[in-house]
Amino acid sequence: MPQKIILSFTMVAILGLAFIISPIISTAAAEEKQTSVNKPAASVVNGITQAAVRAGALSCARRINQVTNFLIAGTQDARAFIFPPTNNSDNQLFSLSMEIPLKDSASAYASASFSANELSGCTGMYETVVYWPQKCAEVGEKNFGSFKKGEPLSKNITVRNSGESTKIFLMPAGAGCVSIKKEIVR
Repeated sequence: MPQKIILSFTMVAILGLAFIISPIISTAAAEEKQTSVNKPAASVVNGITQAAVRAGALSCARRINQVTNFLIAGTQDARAFIFPPTNNSDNQLFSLSMEIPLKDSASAYASASFSANELSGCTGMYETVVYWPQKCAEVGEKNFGSFKKGEPLSKNITVRNSGESTKIFLMPAGAGCVSIKKEIVR
């Protein structure tokens, strides 16, 4: 049975650079913004990355740090549940789930997975899930207005596009809306 690891950590914004779970900014843009203040994204090795390295996910350590620093930037008390590989760790999928507190006392759920590959070293993907009390049309315009409107996924879920690697899915949920942001990081 694989060992389960729950990791609790506090992340303080570096040099006053504060991000929230931004539905609009991508990890690449976050890395550029951090670089613009002469602070490279990989300079702060967070607790999640340290746990990943201890679990043997060495090839993906830089990518794990990039994505998780992006997800937790500007937050405090985010927690992660790690699904460590059981054997041959550096060549297996590394996955984690996180709860990320937001400003308004709500939380976002984030899931991220990473896989080593020969071409780029490591490919990752993450999804953030947030409940909004407003209708999806309003959430789409107000929070994801810079994303191009796409065709509905099927019947009820609308899609916003930001290139081939980032999509926002807006799903009605009772009186409100659930947004799911998915980005592939190569």
